[in-house]
Amino acid sequence: QVRLIESGGGSVQAGGSLRPACSASAGTFRGYVIGWFRQAPGKEREFVAAQSWGTTRYADSVKGRFTTSGDSAGNTVYLEMHSLQPDDTAMYYCNIGYALSAVQAQQVAGNWGPGTQVTVSA
Repeated sequence: QVRLIESGGGSVQAGGSLRPACSASAGTFRGYVIGWFRQAPGKEREFVAAQSWGTTRYADSVKGRFTTSGDSAGNTVYLEMHSLQPDDTAMYYCNIGYALSAVQAQQVAGNWGPGTQVTVSA
């Protein structure tokens, strides 16, 4: 089974950028949809973005600011985050699934990794 590890979070000021990474420590992303999710303190986990062989979907709150990149046939994908705002502060997770619509609904097939913290100060 694919094991997922997130990295590359950090602390930035509003307007800054970060590029978290999602790596497959065992197995490969080949054939899967890769999704990004986030959970802020006191809130439920929410969908952020997903990619599948060149097709992408984004939450309305991040459209135009976040972009997925990397090769879903390989072992590492990225979430390019720009124009970050304090509301983007959360723990960010990646996971895999079988269809874009399913991943968007958080119907995932992998185990949740430890996440990577993103903190945006005003």
